[in-house]
Amino acid sequence: MAQRTLTEATFLFFFFFLANFACCKEILVGGKTSAWKIPSSPSESLNKWAESLRFHVGDSLVWKYDGEKDSVLQVTKEAYINCNTTNPAANYSNGDTKVKLERSGPYFFISGSKSNCVEGEKLHIVVMSTRGGHTGGFFTGSAPSPAPSTALGAPAVAPATGAASSLTRQVGVLGFVGFLGIVLL
Repeated sequence: MAQRTLTEATFLFFFFFLANFACCKEILVGGKTSAWKIPSSPSESLNKWAESLRFHVGDSLVWKYDGEKDSVLQVTKEAYINCNTTNPAANYSNGDTKVKLERSGPYFFISGSKSNCVEGEKLHIVVMSTRGGHTGGFFTGSAPSPAPSTALGAPAVAPATGAASSLTRQVGVLGFVGFLGIVLL
């Protein structure tokens, strides 16, 4: 009896411990600290980088940049398209910005320098909806949101490599924990 209780406790510990790794990751924008800048070509744009990833509710985007020379503005779609730096939803300028993605749907970010934005220093991402469909206070359905496209309104491109959905990640963790529980029994 004591062995079974210990096994169950171990199982629960690993379940909750590993479940935390299955969600909510910090994602360095552009994959490197020097990415928040004017892209040298369209293939170097942050939107091109974002097309290969899946963003989930609870993840955080992290920017590293020189806060004395640049900033990050979270804006509407219209402000994104027009590089309008007035009246952003949020303004970050400390050089080490973290934005938690708290709802599914599109997010738009531009440089605080209008000229940098016009030259392509901007980012559009789409956060996947949860499988249950309830995020951000409204029903979003059960289908996942598509990856963003470089042209707004154009069809989204599926990620090229290893981007698992939230459900797939959770099932993988649950499968591993279940296997571990069987082995420990």
